[in-house]
Amino acid sequence: MKTNKQPLSIYIHIPFCIKKCLYCDFLSAPANREEQESYVKALICEIGNYVKQYPIDQYEVISVFFGGGTPSLLEVEWIKKILEVLRTFFNFDVNVEISLECNPKTATREKMKEFYKAGINRLSIGLQSANDEELKRLGRLHNFEEFLDTFQWARQAGFENINIDVMSALPGQTIESYTDTVCKVLELKPEHISAYSLIIEEGTPFYDIYGKCEEHVKGYAGLPDEDTEREMYYLTKRLLREAGYERYEISNYAKKGYECKHNLTYWTGVDYVGFGIGAASYVQGIRYKGISNRNQYVECLQNSESHAKESQIKFIDGLESLGVYGEIECLSKQEKMEEFMYLGLRLIDGVREVDFENRFQVCMKDIYGEVIEKMIEKGLMECNDRLHLTEKGLDVANYVMAEFLLS
Repeated sequence: MKTNKQPLSIYIHIPFCIKKCLYCDFLSAPANREEQESYVKALICEIGNYVKQYPIDQYEVISVFFGGGTPSLLEVEWIKKILEVLRTFFNFDVNVEISLECNPKTATREKMKEFYKAGINRLSIGLQSANDEELKRLGRLHNFEEFLDTFQWARQAGFENINIDVMSALPGQTIESYTDTVCKVLELKPEHISAYSLIIEEGTPFYDIYGKCEEHVKGYAGLPDEDTEREMYYLTKRLLREAGYERYEISNYAKKGYECKHNLTYWTGVDYVGFGIGAASYVQGIRYKGISNRNQYVECLQNSESHAKESQIKFIDGLESLGVYGEIECLSKQEKMEEFMYLGLRLIDGVREVDFENRFQVCMKDIYGEVIEKMIEKGLMECNDRLHLTEKGLDVANYVMAEFLLS
C-alpha cells in the first residue's frame, strides 16, 4: 500500500560498553545497571517530549538503528520498551529495518532469540579481525571463537540480515592475516559487510601511541605502511566482488537487496531523528545534536513536563540551545547543496542531476559545472544519468568530495 508520508529514520544512542577499545572515540563508557536504567528512562522521556513538539504524522519510519556504545549490553526488556514507545508514537513502514549493533562479548544464545522476538530484524556484529592477537591490540574483549558463536546464535534465532564489521591497517596486521579475516567472514555468507581502515583519532589511547609518529612503522607492534594499507584496500574490493557482494558505498558491501536502509538515509538526505546523548538529527533543513554529558541529559529529563516547556525548538531563525540539545544549526541553501553532493558521492551510484534540480530548483552544472568538468578531465568522475566517482576517483574520494565544498 502506497503512502504519501515522508520517509524518516530514527537513531537511538546507547552510550554503554564493558570497556572502551583503544581506538574508540565514540561517546560511550562503562556504567552499572542503575545508571543504564536511569538513562533508558530519560531516553523514553525524550521521545515523548519530541512527539509533543513536532509534526510527526507526516512521516513514516523506514529504519531504526540502535548504535553506541554497545546496545547489545542492555537488557532485552529495555530494548523492547524503547521499541514499544517508538511504535506507539511513530508510523512504522511495514518493511521497517530495525538494526542493533552487537559486541560478541555481550551475546548469549538466549539474548539473540529475545532480540529477534523483540522486533530487531538486522544485526550488526563487530568482529574487526579474525586474528585474536590483533583483537587484543585493539583492546577488544572478545576472541574469534566468541564471534563465531554469536553469529551462529543469531542465525539460529532467525536473523536473515546480518552485517559484519571488519577493519584493516591494524597494528601488527599483515596482508596474510587480513586476507584470512576476509576469507573467514566470507565463509559465513553474511548479507552485508562493512570494511573500514583504522583511523587514529585524537583523544584515544591509540593517538597517544601512534598519533604523533611521523612514520607508520613506528609504535607498538607497528602500523602497516601506506603501500600495505593500499594493498588491503584493493584486496577487499576484489575478494568481496568475487564473492558476490556489491560495493554500494565507499566502505560498505552487500548482497543484492541488503543495502543498509538506515545508512542510505544519511547519504541521500532523508530526514532522521536521533535520541540519546550526542545523537544528531536532521529535520526540515535543521540539524541539532544532543548534549554529550550523560548525567546532565538524565537530569534534564527527570521531569518530562518541565523539560518539554524548556527545550522547545521552533523552526525559525535565531534558534537557541536549550534542554537536551547542545548544538542547533539551520542550514543555508549552499550548505544543503554541499552536503547533498559530499554525502551523495560516497555512494557508488553517485547523485542524479534530476534529484539535485528537484531539491534545489537549480541545475547542478550551473553550480558545480567547473568542478565537474575538471574531475571528469582527470578521470576521477563520470556523468551519464548520474554523477559518480570512477574507480580512480574512489581511490581519492576525500579529495574529490572536498572540491564540492563551495566555501
